[in-house]
Amino acid sequence: QEQLVESGGGVVQAGGSLRLSCAASGRTFSSYAMGWFRQAPGKEREFVAVSSMSGGIIYYAVSVKGRFTISRDNAKNTVYLQMNSLKPEDTAVYYCAAKDRGLSTKDDYDYWGQGTQVTVSS
Repeated sequence: QEQLVESGGGVVQAGGSLRLSCAASGRTFSSYAMGWFRQAPGKEREFVAVSSMSGGIIYYAVSVKGRFTISRDNAKNTVYLQMNSLKPEDTAVYYCAAKDRGLSTKDDYDYWGQGTQVTVSS
């Protein structure tokens, strides 16, 4: 059982940066693929980025590629999402998620955090 806790959200002006963190409490963090998703008001939750167990395979949504960077520190049981050049359309609740088997860009993950709000003002 993994418990995930996100932090680092906040309000930032367009063009600014934020770094989200997601700390996992379980003992098998390194065996999970870790993903970030987001959900804007009135919209469905969407994929943002995913990292394989070792961090050697990474995928990004087209909308964030080149601006966001996912990374993980397995020694600290933490995954990060560095967000640069933020746009108002990046405003959403951001969730981290852990997947026991395989890599996925769908929301078919096994464990989810509670989410952290990111608001980008124009």
